[in-house]
Amino acid sequence: MEERANAGAGTLTAEASTAFGGVATGGLMCLLSMSSIQFGAALSSSVISTYGPAGASWLRLAFAAIILALVVRPRIVSYNRAQWTSALVLGATTALMTISFFASIERIPLGLAVAIDFLGPLSVATIGYGLSRRLIWPLIAALGVLALAHDGEGWVGDIGGILFALGAGTGWAIYIVLTKKIGASFKGLEGLSMSLMVAALVATPFGFAGAMPKLDAYGLIEMAGLAILVPLLPYTLELIALRRMPTASFGILMSLEPAIAALAGFVILAQPMTLLQMAGTALVVAASAGATFSAR
Repeated sequence: MEERANAGAGTLTAEASTAFGGVATGGLMCLLSMSSIQFGAALSSSVISTYGPAGASWLRLAFAAIILALVVRPRIVSYNRAQWTSALVLGATTALMTISFFASIERIPLGLAVAIDFLGPLSVATIGYGLSRRLIWPLIAALGVLALAHDGEGWVGDIGGILFALGAGTGWAIYIVLTKKIGASFKGLEGLSMSLMVAALVATPFGFAGAMPKLDAYGLIEMAGLAILVPLLPYTLELIALRRMPTASFGILMSLEPAIAALAGFVILAQPMTLLQMAGTALVVAASAGATFSAR
């Protein structure tokens, strides 16, 4: 009996260790994904200026779709209707989210844009664990966004940039839910490959005309490299992470992105932050931490 009990305890310990390892791996992938997105976005400032938000988005999505399709080789003719529907909806969401995000960082500081975007994932986390008193965390995050939008002397950015950021945040919330679903519907990275092809096609009417006349050999190499940073690498990491952790936990962890964005904006774009804006960033991160602990 004692040996059986010890064996049972060992099995439970192994299962717990495996579960923790999966969540830890997913968390690390989230961190790498956020860093890739934000430093890639900061490095894209000149590209957005050259091709415009829609053109830069289309080029990145097109390159990412081509690269991943060559690697994954999705079996296009073998998918059923439900798989096609998931890929089409996720692809359209990805295209509009990417264009909106690039349009927002063209108009407002990177840290502010990402803080507004973050309201989407935090909403997913809050709703995912049930509303009740956890609504306090999105409210705290909203206060943080207000602090980030003021530099101590006046409001930064413009209303257009804020609206684009809100649109990107809405798309991000939908993206998190759909990515979880598409990850379970396809084998390996086939779902991501299909959705990126759809995203590139959806973005074509918005970005093709503005980007192609300006594209040269150097631009091709530059866009191919940036396509790996955003969106290929982070989307791949996020898809794998969502297979290892709950959707709500994923949304909470991704809320660290405003702090990483602020760092990227400071290091690469020389976008300084006042004490008020640092406090705003801290509020956004605190909201994610509070949501994490209240969900336990």
